[in-house]
Amino acid sequence: METNKQGELKRVLSLPLVSLFGLGNILGAGIYVLIGRVAAESGYYAPLSFIVAACIAAITAFSFAELSSRFPLSAGSALYVHRGFNRQQLTRVIGILVVLTGIVSAATMAKGFVGYLSLFFETSDWLVILLLLFFLGALASWGISQSVATAAVITAIEVLGLLIVLAVAMPDAAQFSPSQLMESEGQFFNIFGIMSGSFLAFYAFIGFEDMVNVAEEVKQPRRNMPLAIVFSLVGATVLYVLVAVAALLVVPPQVLGQSDAPLALVYETATGNNAWLISLISLFAVINGALIQIIMGSRVLYGLAREDLLPKLFALVNPMTSTPIFATWVVSGLVVIAAWWFPIEVLARTTTTLLLVVFCCVNISLIKIKQRGEQEEGIFEVPIFEVPIFEVPIFEVPMAVPIAGALVCGLFLIGEGLSFLTT
Repeated sequence: METNKQGELKRVLSLPLVSLFGLGNILGAGIYVLIGRVAAESGYYAPLSFIVAACIAAITAFSFAELSSRFPLSAGSALYVHRGFNRQQLTRVIGILVVLTGIVSAATMAKGFVGYLSLFFETSDWLVILLLLFFLGALASWGISQSVATAAVITAIEVLGLLIVLAVAMPDAAQFSPSQLMESEGQFFNIFGIMSGSFLAFYAFIGFEDMVNVAEEVKQPRRNMPLAIVFSLVGATVLYVLVAVAALLVVPPQVLGQSDAPLALVYETATGNNAWLISLISLFAVINGALIQIIMGSRVLYGLAREDLLPKLFALVNPMTSTPIFATWVVSGLVVIAAWWFPIEVLARTTTTLLLVVFCCVNISLIKIKQRGEQEEGIFEVPIFEVPIFEVPIFEVPMAVPIAGALVCGLFLIGEGLSFLTT
């Protein structure tokens, strides 16, 4: 193996690998674990919840696309906040929040892994989680090329599983009736259910913000990072909506919401056969998501330590593997603790809440950077809000991507807080 004498990260990832890396992270727990929970909230309008969540995620994804092109370095969100606000304490807090989201998200997926594994045989939940995360920590420590290549292969397997679910559900499409929409809590249009479901579905789209944490290991990052973010988000949205529709054509939302392995239930109901293949693919999907979260968390710790915001121990890179091994094992250990302590839905909602806070700060950082007029050659840019003058028609005003991202994420946070208080 080529050594890295400088102890630095190496640019070895191509556009296809980074795109599959992001798609695999987005697909992971989102569709294989949480689709049932979304259906329980929004009933037959679950596909609409996924579309709403995709639109909310896309606004901020474009802000991340520009920032990753401007600053193609590790530490992602924390680095962007540092460049926007230039306040070390805020940068440190945001960085720790990002690492926490990775830890909580990986813990969510680890518990999802246990749910699907239990379909094959009875297990000791805690032993399975411990062994799984030890394996993933070792793989993440091995090397970024090996880790991302493994993630890319598993992503292809994930997509195959979703296509199988779509294929077996298609015969049920002819039996679908619009009256089924009325069955969700007896309401024709349940806006509160849709929004509550979209908050959970939003978790299914996180992952684009993790991609930027490996920007320092991507070839031609100013071009490839924005493209990879867009490719991953579009691909995930199409698959989510199609699979949500297919699942609800086969299994009523109330039943789907009670399953710990919802896509396996869809397959069994549609075919009458044991869903061992879908369950096996689901195991791979969840493993993939957890692996990527561990990689993300370790890179953020590395980036923060390199900026003197955390102890230098986290910035140590093994010269043989070119990976921050200490940071990787710290993240892996914390994932084990989180998976032991909290139920899956609490973990998912906590991840979403933390990320919305981070997304608000990142969008505001981009506003501040663009207001300062900082220009870079050859970067991807989204427009900033401009106050229209009377002679400029309103429809010609540039779309306020970072402002819209900050407002939408803030409103989403408020809405979830009100929903929590009323339940």
